[in-house]
This record gives sequence, C-alpha cells and structure tokens, in this order.
Amino acid sequence: MSRIGAMFARLGAQRRLALIAYLTVGYPRLDDTPSLVEAAAQSGADAIELGIPFSDPLADGRTIQAASQVALKGGVTVARALEAATAARKRTDVPLLFMTYVNPILAFGLERFCRAAAAAGVDGLIVPDLPPTESVDLRRAADASHVDVVFFVAPTSSDGGIAAACRAATGFIYCIAVTGVTGARAELDPSLLPLIDTVRKQTKLPIVVGFGISRVEHLKALEGKADGVIVASALLDAIARAPDDPATQVRQFLGGLRRQPTG
Repeated sequence: MSRIGAMFARLGAQRRLALIAYLTVGYPRLDDTPSLVEAAAQSGADAIELGIPFSDPLADGRTIQAASQVALKGGVTVARALEAATAARKRTDVPLLFMTYVNPILAFGLERFCRAAAAAGVDGLIVPDLPPTESVDLRRAADASHVDVVFFVAPTSSDGGIAAACRAATGFIYCIAVTGVTGARAELDPSLLPLIDTVRKQTKLPIVVGFGISRVEHLKALEGKADGVIVASALLDAIARAPDDPATQVRQFLGGLRRQPTG
C-alpha cells in the first residue's frame, strides 16, 4: 500500500478527516521548505502538498500566485523543488505530493521527473492543467515509479469528466469546492456536498476537498462527507503576515485548526 493509501486507511479507521497542508516550495525563502514541512507535520497536517512555482498558473488565485512569484524570484526551479522535497522527506514520514503544471514536467522530462520525484520521497502528483483523458503517458511513468496521480473534479465537471477522473486517478480524488480559482473563502459552496455524493458513487478512492478551505467550520461541515481537506491560501496568508518567522505561523495556524472544538 502506498504512503497515501496507508494514511487514508488509518484515518478512515479513526473516522478522522485528513488535513493536507499546501506549501509553495521556496516561499517565503528558498531554504524554508524543509523546516515548514516539518512544522506542518508536527502541527496536525496528515500530508503536505508542495507547490512547484510556475509563471503561468491555471488554477491559482492571488495568494498562491504571489507566493509563487516570490519563490521564482528566489531561484526555485524543478530541480530545487526536488532538492527541497528530498530534504523535507528526511524530517517527516507524512505523505508528500507535488502540485505542478504540465510544462515544467515536460521541460524536465516526464519519466525523469517521475523517477526523481519518487527518489525524493514524493508520493503523489497533482497537475491541474492535465485532463485525465490526456494523462496516459504521465500515469504510465508515475505507475512505473510508484507515484500516485490525483485528478480534479469541479462543480462544473460533466458526468463524463467525473467518470474519467475517477477512472484515471490513484491516491485520491481532488474535489474543488468552488467555481473559480484558489483563495480563502468564508462559506462553502452549496453545490459541494451533492458533488461529493456524485463522485462517491463512481469511485472507492478517498475524496479530498480543496479551494477555499480555511476555517474550522469548513472542516466540521465536511466531517463524515469527505475524507480530507486541503488548506492552501489561508496557510500562505498566515505565513505572509510574518515571513521572518514562518514556522511559528504554520504551527499556530494548523494547530488552531486541529485544536479548536468543531462541535
């Protein structure tokens, strides 16, 4: 069983929602990522999504775009992201996933990237601009390196699109909570729970909700409905408020999500 599969099996037995923290590699500084991964894991994160900064993102909102620009100016490349993941893996056993786009993978070399990601201790890939129907080559390379490939479904997904994502994905299904780009939001979209029900009928994979998740109320609303949540922009916003001490911000924000009563 993969590290991702083992995590969901363990949390499922505990009837506990997985908390996945998103960090942009190299934000706020090039060398911060390993210590922030360690801080997140020690503060309640069950897995870490590492965003490889890209100059032309598709799904990233203002917060992640800003973090990516800082990281790119700081010199982060795919190779340096792999180095950061390797260093982070030495500090924690929680699952690590890369979030990146097709162009950086192709520029690095598709099979080479999958092999290097696996060697760095990365367990899964999330590629927002890759439709499942065009993912055969990446999935073949990822399978060969024992790396999961996660696909998105959204409130705007057609029945065929949901079915294709469920057939192609390994690890989990990434269920987008809103129509639009990433960014912290006050309320969950009312179309989210029906979407989860629709996806649940087509796959046995865990369902993880992302985009806009930022409050303990969101976690409470999704307990018993989804299998996990991804917290991204709200965590980066916390880091941005005190970039000279990002580890403390990560510990306080994630620790707060885990400690606050949800009843």
